Amino acid sequence: MLRTAFTTKLYVTVLVALVLGAVLGLVAPDVGAAMQPLGDGFIALIRMLVGPVIFCTVVTGIASAGALTSMGRVGVKALVYFEVITTIALIIGLVVMNVVRPGDGVHAVPGEIQVSGLAEQYVTKGEEQHWYDFLVNIIPASVVGAFVDGNVLQVLLVSVLFAIAVAMLGERGAPVARAIERVGEVVFGIVKLVMYLAPIGAFGAMAYTTGRFGAATLSSLGAFVGLFWLTGLVFCLVVLGVVARLCGIRVLRLYRYFKDELLITLGTANYEAVMPQLIAKLERLGCPKPIVGLVVPSGYAFNSDGVCLYMGFAGLYIAQAFDIQLSLAQQLGLLAVFLITSKGGAGIAGAGFVLLAATLSTTGTIPVAGIMLIFGVDRFMSMARGLISLCGQMLASIVVSVWERAFDRERALAELSGKPSPEVARA
Repeated sequence: MLRTAFTTKLYVTVLVALVLGAVLGLVAPDVGAAMQPLGDGFIALIRMLVGPVIFCTVVTGIASAGALTSMGRVGVKALVYFEVITTIALIIGLVVMNVVRPGDGVHAVPGEIQVSGLAEQYVTKGEEQHWYDFLVNIIPASVVGAFVDGNVLQVLLVSVLFAIAVAMLGERGAPVARAIERVGEVVFGIVKLVMYLAPIGAFGAMAYTTGRFGAATLSSLGAFVGLFWLTGLVFCLVVLGVVARLCGIRVLRLYRYFKDELLITLGTANYEAVMPQLIAKLERLGCPKPIVGLVVPSGYAFNSDGVCLYMGFAGLYIAQAFDIQLSLAQQLGLLAVFLITSKGGAGIAGAGFVLLAATLSTTGTIPVAGIMLIFGVDRFMSMARGLISLCGQMLASIVVSVWERAFDRERALAELSGKPSPEVARA
């Protein structure tokens, strides 16, 4: 039974790989750290396919959606949901940090902290970021450049424009849409092949994390990391749980359905690596392809619940560590800046850390050098950020589908119960 599960169930294989990677990293840190290329290679393979997946999904979805006005309506509803849920995440982060205050007692001195190494690169990127950058950077230098750079928003823009042009052709555009749909099937076939390497990628990434950072790093900031993980768990179970119930489904069943993607995200600390699988599963779950094709890619830029929660946590932790007392007005101002800067993470390596540096340099209230206080545990925070954001991504398409009265709840309940309807079984 166990042997069969190990060879046929991806989540079992990935879970075993995560445990083995963690053990290797703790027992032989140098060897574990040397496994980094395995994790990076797997992520690179998936990122290679993200552009084609978005393009094929968006084009075939919009081209088959009928009236273009309906897609505009879907886009507006998606953005409204993104803004509401990310604002809640930010507020929760600020409230928890004001109540628990884990940074008190550190008494750090800004002038004594030196920013160097990889952290210095992140700070430099952050200082070069502006609140309007994510709007300007949506436009690629060229159509091909959007796919070469792998910028999710740029690929989405090109895909939407192409899809609208195909839809405007009417019957003459139908063969183009069908051809792209066939290409999409091939791309998802490649995704399926790459996912066989997920256990290797998860093993390498987890071995690197524990080998490079390990238990010693966690011990100094354990309270901060533990509080963030606990708050993220509560957010996913309570806040997203309420949203799921309003949609007529149980959130724990939803998480169980996406257990493969959750475990891969846990191991790689990168939830972009599961975007293709997320799109495919949401369609099987009863969300229309046009909605999934638009909501999921845009959600990776505008619906990063984990990044928003993290920014509230990290910003106030650094302020508390420097003994900086922020008034309510200052915290609300910080919240307003976070709401803008948190939307610029698509396509940025170490997005949460870069955006935090960008926000602190923009406000000028909290020294940017303070990011060094939490840099050592950022990998562990990144795991949580990815998991929380992925949980939010699971629900976004469902919420918009319900809002559009296009969600097949009966089909979803059958899928979540492990007994797919005949339509799903044939798909």
